[in-house]
Amino acid sequence: MAKAAAGRGPRASVWLEDKARRGGRGGGQPSGLDRERITEVTVRLLDAEGLAKFSMRRLAAELNVTAMSVYWYVDTKDDLLELALDAAFGELRLPDPDAGEDWRDQLRALATEYRALLVRHAWLSPLAGTYLNIGPKSLAFSRVVQRVIRRTGLPAHRVTGAISAVFQFVYGYGTIEGHFFARVAETGMTPDDYFQQAMSSVSERPETAEVIQESRDIMAARGGDTVAEMMDRDFTFALDLLVAGIEAMVERG
Repeated sequence: MAKAAAGRGPRASVWLEDKARRGGRGGGQPSGLDRERITEVTVRLLDAEGLAKFSMRRLAAELNVTAMSVYWYVDTKDDLLELALDAAFGELRLPDPDAGEDWRDQLRALATEYRALLVRHAWLSPLAGTYLNIGPKSLAFSRVVQRVIRRTGLPAHRVTGAISAVFQFVYGYGTIEGHFFARVAETGMTPDDYFQQAMSSVSERPETAEVIQESRDIMAARGGDTVAEMMDRDFTFALDLLVAGIEAMVERG
């Protein structure tokens, strides 16, 4: 088994197997059902219940059809999750790299959009790391990112490094933020109440109180009256640091 696994190629993709545009498998498919509707309901279920609870049976119940009916349009659960992943990327508002806008503004806009997407769909980040993520909407995002970074003045061999610096940061930031809000939602508390209660709890524990005390002045200087404001300020400043780093590397030639 280990030998077979070692020889196995990368995970297959629905976009490489001529299945992504399939409307059905021929006669007899359920009426009132199509690939777009199935994908749309999948996204809605993932948002509401999370990735761990998602199943083809649960999806079929939401669509009010049998599980076998769904399989007229997708071969596997993996295919469906990959379609949902790309559908989510279609929500991104992409700037026009040829519009003459400053690359800094466009880069900040792309990073902000991507962060919001990761927070809005907490299930997206694990799927993005699981699949090849080569659907048309995801590729459209990647293409715009690449074109904007090319406009910075960096040499071609530095473009991918700059993309990694910015968007792997956004991926990490948005993933952690999305998980935080999902955890808060499960408690029924507001983010601010959850944060205050958590900080009070750790401040009372001897093993964590010292660390909290040492960082109290940093937290105070951070600013922001709400969790959302604190997160926005940190994100904005971190992104500014990355933009400044790109500018510095361009000046260094």
